[in-house]
Amino acid sequence: MNEFAACYPKSLNVLQVDNGLFHKAKRLQIPENIVLLFQPAHSPELNPIERVWEYLKQDLKWELFDNLEHLRTQVAQLLAELTPKIAASLTGYDFILNALSVANIF
Repeated sequence: MNEFAACYPKSLNVLQVDNGLFHKAKRLQIPENIVLLFQPAHSPELNPIERVWEYLKQDLKWELFDNLEHLRTQVAQLLAELTPKIAASLTGYDFILNALSVANIF
């Protein structure tokens, strides 16, 4: 998390995380420019990354890869082609924006 925070030092970064114990560990140090937004337990459908994976799988599901490296290359290419507009449309859930607004963060 420190490395991520250092890459974007001038912005407030909201990371949505599940309720895994490792996200709540007492030793976990959260940088000042990161806010953790916890999703309800057992609710992967609320996690924006799941929609990103669904989007990526559209181009991958009928592909037969020779090896894992070929798959990695294809995923990297698809991620590189993901425009900010598409990413926002996939991950910009209203409930996240509302939670940030209520918390006076956004």
